[in-house]
Amino acid sequence: MTAGCGEATTSLGQRLRQTREHHFVGRAAELALLRQALAHAPEPFSVLYLHGPGGIGKSTLLRHFGDEAASAGRRVVHVDGRLVSPSPARFENAAAAALTDESAVLLVDSFEYCQGLEDWLRNRFLPRLPESVPVILAGRGVPGPQWRADPAWRDLLKVVPLRNLSPDHAVALLSRRGVPPELHESVLSFAGGHPLALRLAAEVAVTHDVAATASWRPSLNVVETLLTQLIGETPSAQHRHALEICAHARTTTEGLLRAALDCDPGPIFAWLRELPFIESDARGLYPHDVVRDALDDDLRWRDPQGYEKMHRRLHSYLLEQALAATGPAVLPAVGAMMYLQRHAQVVRRYFTFGGEGKVYEDPYRPEDRSAVLKLAVEAEGADSAAIVDFWLSRQPDGCYVYRSSDTDEVVAFLTWLRLTDPDPAELDVDPVVAAAWRHCRSAAPLRGGEHIGLARFMVHPPAYQRPSAVNDLMQMRMLAHFLHDKGLATHYLVLQDVEFWAQHLAYFDDHPAGTPPQIGGRPYHVFFHDWRVTPVMQWLAHNQQQLLYGLQPRPPLAGADLLVLSRPEFDAAVRSAMRAWRRPDELAANPLTRSRLVADHGGGDRVAALRDVLGSAIDKLRDDSRLHRVLVTTFVHGTPTQEAAADRLGLPFSTYRRHLTRGMDRLGDALWERELHG
Repeated sequence: MTAGCGEATTSLGQRLRQTREHHFVGRAAELALLRQALAHAPEPFSVLYLHGPGGIGKSTLLRHFGDEAASAGRRVVHVDGRLVSPSPARFENAAAAALTDESAVLLVDSFEYCQGLEDWLRNRFLPRLPESVPVILAGRGVPGPQWRADPAWRDLLKVVPLRNLSPDHAVALLSRRGVPPELHESVLSFAGGHPLALRLAAEVAVTHDVAATASWRPSLNVVETLLTQLIGETPSAQHRHALEICAHARTTTEGLLRAALDCDPGPIFAWLRELPFIESDARGLYPHDVVRDALDDDLRWRDPQGYEKMHRRLHSYLLEQALAATGPAVLPAVGAMMYLQRHAQVVRRYFTFGGEGKVYEDPYRPEDRSAVLKLAVEAEGADSAAIVDFWLSRQPDGCYVYRSSDTDEVVAFLTWLRLTDPDPAELDVDPVVAAAWRHCRSAAPLRGGEHIGLARFMVHPPAYQRPSAVNDLMQMRMLAHFLHDKGLATHYLVLQDVEFWAQHLAYFDDHPAGTPPQIGGRPYHVFFHDWRVTPVMQWLAHNQQQLLYGLQPRPPLAGADLLVLSRPEFDAAVRSAMRAWRRPDELAANPLTRSRLVADHGGGDRVAALRDVLGSAIDKLRDDSRLHRVLVTTFVHGTPTQEAAADRLGLPFSTYRRHLTRGMDRLGDALWERELHG
């Protein structure tokens, strides 16, 4: 159609620029720098070097700036590193107009493709440009150190890393692309502020049926496209697997790679740390969130068996680290292990895995008392605060405070009580402690060397008993107690909103402990887990199964199937088992087959497991050959009578009986220690 007389026409290029401008959001600071260069502001830079991972928006920003420069009457010379051959002659041919036109602006995109020209560009090409020509280089990697080493370039080069969009700008991008507000949260949980991920997600989300479900997950096509754009080709399958490990773990060290890859991790670790989407902190390497999620989702869909194998190896390694950690290293080690469970639907609901650096755990100090009591009054009322005050005097070491990293102000606290005997004063003051002891006495009495652990107070008023960065730290501290507290028989925890925490309680195998006591007119529901019935290693193993395969019933050796024996009952069972060594039918009926000894040993044949446990304990008595020979001859080899055993050993009967008694005592002590502590 021909435009009528006097009508203005709009070119396709103008329409493209208008559309790009409509969808462009954020980057105000970067645009201000570019506009400063156009305006020849005082002390301008000559070269602006933008760097960031794939999909972060470098090309979009360059195009937007090119449009602004063109509108200002500047000649835009655009060089795409992907399209120009990395030779000085061809690069100069593509950028020739910038050498002769003082109004030009030189934009070089995808500079990583011609990074080999960096020295030539710095020393030969750029010095020939007119002073009025600003240069913007955009690439994935950082500039080489030679730029900074040359004093002449130090003031003329400005390096700017390009980061994710802010939450407000990410929402604005989704809105301009027509994503319904109901889907913003689920799209942002996948894409964060990564521009490419946001655009890809928006293309799919706009077609999502919001009426059917108000949640959204990326399709496999979105994930595949992201990985292609963000990562491209890797040097080998082993390098790709190292990336997948880095995505699954919270942070990656050479030690973790060594455990997961069975090879010298040095070269691959060095390769990882040079990737533009990999960052580092004091604990190791980690990828940008979008890269992390895309890699993890892709492997889980593409190779579920490989994903499970990787997960189990990482969990085993991180569990070893958590068990070995001491002092301030405990929480980070436990947090790294817990992070592996972030994809379990139940875990995602109750853990934020965010807010790192905003709060930190610190031991309670006497000067914190007033702040702790104020928080208790705010969250639970004066009656509860009086109980907090009582326990601060009674067990101050059981209180952990959580401070703001900005102000060091106490913003939350956790009280973990260690209870060994019912104390009338404690029972009178604290109805929750009284309820825990009532349950313990009736359902699972303590044995010698055992104690109760009680997460008595978990107080963070801004998010009281709700997911938050502080709540994450509290739960990690409790997990640290489960792993490290020798003699922990049962733990109890106290909640108010049982309905909200129901799935969490089921996932972590916590059960109601009777009628909830009332304090200040509020009910406090008490839950428990008996670690003698479901030991921590079995508990962790089942949690991994739930993560990988969804919620499942507890395995056969859990729950009421295991026995909690007193020491006299245990010693009697050991004597009975030794006498029945050569009679499998009697061994099968022995209470030890339902003890922690056998549960920890594993395997489906309980009789064989019991015999293995007993045999291992006997072998450890080899340091005293007399006791070892007496036990082996009497029970393992078998003799019709004790007199016959003494005769076979060539010992006087009184000496034989003395060795047998001492041997059984040492055997019982060793097995009891293992029964209590694993």
